[in-house]
Amino acid sequence: MNEKPKTKNKKLGLVPKFMRRRPILVVLFILMNIAVIAITATVEFGNSKGAEDLSNVVINWWMLIPALLCFLVATALDIYKYVIMIKEMSPEQRLEKLKLYHVASRTVLLGKYYDNVTPAAVGGQPFQIYYMRKNSDLPNGLSTSIPIFGMISLQIGFIIIATICFLFGGLAKDNPALIVTAIIGLLFYAFWPVMVAGVSFFPKPTIQFIKLLVGFLAKIKIVKNRDETSLKVENEIREYAKSVKTILRTKWLFIKTILLSVVYNFLVASIPFFVLTAFGGSVDFIHSFVTTIAVMAAIYFIPTPGNSGAAEGTFFVVFSALSSGYVFWAMLVWRFFSYYIYIIIGPIIYFLMHLEKKRDKIG
Repeated sequence: MNEKPKTKNKKLGLVPKFMRRRPILVVLFILMNIAVIAITATVEFGNSKGAEDLSNVVINWWMLIPALLCFLVATALDIYKYVIMIKEMSPEQRLEKLKLYHVASRTVLLGKYYDNVTPAAVGGQPFQIYYMRKNSDLPNGLSTSIPIFGMISLQIGFIIIATICFLFGGLAKDNPALIVTAIIGLLFYAFWPVMVAGVSFFPKPTIQFIKLLVGFLAKIKIVKNRDETSLKVENEIREYAKSVKTILRTKWLFIKTILLSVVYNFLVASIPFFVLTAFGGSVDFIHSFVTTIAVMAAIYFIPTPGNSGAAEGTFFVVFSALSSGYVFWAMLVWRFFSYYIYIIIGPIIYFLMHLEKKRDKIG
């Protein structure tokens, strides 16, 4: 953390290179994202023969307000988590308040955009690191540590909630197959936090375990280049461990970020209940919440953008409380809050970046 701060970057945003050449490409980029939404929606909801005509659907619109509030508050808390990490991990490099929230909000929202357009959500975190290095004026070490722990804290927060749900939610009696799949998904959730903790406190045994695991995956032809993959995973986990140590050295920061992540996951998992209620479903909040957590865990390892192709099918367990004609519309609203909205927000932010860049040239 002894790196010298980078010289001030005059750019207000990070715009993809292809968007710097011609304004028309900005429009094409937005149209491409609209196409992504259209294709995904067709795949997920194209078979709508059993859906009730929208004109005949009775919706308690006011119950969608809590769903919207859950989304907005969860997003605001995630942004605030980045704000406090930036402030408390770099007290000697205070950013202007406006720029602080500017960087934090775009880091979060564009990270979620890339999470939802890349397979297995692999694009969000690397982009967040790249964005912060170009726009935050923080040392590269902090620009790497903050997004890394932002992701890990969300996983830890989800694991805490899921563990409580699985122990006390009583779901195993109702749907043992789902709970088994969910536990497998939870192991995927726990992989990075466990490996990071292991490297932080037991480096040699953990690295040895990683090499054995990669070797096994190479034998069953899942991993092609054993040595290269082993080195890459080892380096990534060491980087993650370094970020955790930085967080732990900052008083109360670890606890605050985990608590914010727990509340974030709680709010996100509450959205299906309010959507269900809006469409006339009669369901207990606890049962809906626990089932939602189990389904979220079960689809975590599905390697498609936004879990497309699995999310809508698996979440039928949650929305089956509705009549068959209403399920289509309820799931469409839920997918808007959980997936489509981020695909819409991403191009809007990029368009704003383009306008800011033009304004800077004029100024």
